Amino acid sequence: QVQLAESGGGLVQAGGSLRLSCASSENIFMLNSMGWYRQAPGKQRELVARITLGGKIIYGDPDEGRFTISRDVGLNTVNLQMNNLKPEDTAVYVCNAAILRNDYWGQGTQVTVSS
Repeated sequence: QVQLAESGGGLVQAGGSLRLSCASSENIFMLNSMGWYRQAPGKQRELVARITLGGKIIYGDPDEGRFTISRDVGLNTVNLQMNNLKPEDTAVYVCNAAILRNDYWGQGTQVTVSS
């Protein structure tokens, strides 16, 4: 069982930045991948960004070059730097860790971008 602890959400004005962090209870090198998804009201959950065990980074559609995912192996943490935020980025951002066929999810952190 992998436990994920998220932090860094909040309220920001359009054009602002936020940094989300997700700490894993397991060694990050035991995970196939780790990353962030988001879900806005009335919409399906979508990939924001994830990073694989080998260091490959995959960005979802919302990126547009505004998001950067990174990992701190010493802290077993994945970070998501979000810049130039837009109101349409408002959503619950949820951390994900994948091991083999199992997915683990954090509780989510709210990001609200005001216009």
